[in-house]
Amino acid sequence: QVQLVESGGDLVQAEDSLRLSCAASGGTFSSYARGWFRQAPGKEREFVAAISRSGGVKYYADSVKGRFTISRDNAKNTVYLQMNSLRPEDTAVYYCAAEGQQGPLSWIVASGAYTYWGHGTQVTVSS
Repeated sequence: QVQLVESGGDLVQAEDSLRLSCAASGGTFSSYARGWFRQAPGKEREFVAAISRSGGVKYYADSVKGRFTISRDNAKNTVYLQMNSLRPEDTAVYYCAAEGQQGPLSWIVASGAYTYWGHGTQVTVSS
């Protein structure tokens, strides 16, 4: 059974940093893209960042570009999201996702590209 488990969420102040982790089990995901999405209260889930199977291609939402960095360790089946210069508007539940089958690379910015999802980790940024 495939499981994605996020960790690293916390309550922090503006300009602080956090690193989220997402460990996958029950499968090997080195051949599949991975992504991070977030959902703030009263808002729809939105794309944050995605990384290709090899890690050579990365995509970011405009709102986090230059502040967040996605990376992966295929040996550990884990993907990371380094978040710097956090803002109150970054407050949300952050979800990691994994492809279940290889699709077009450009598709990995969309939630529909992903088969597996974690339960989320809360990030709260106070001003």
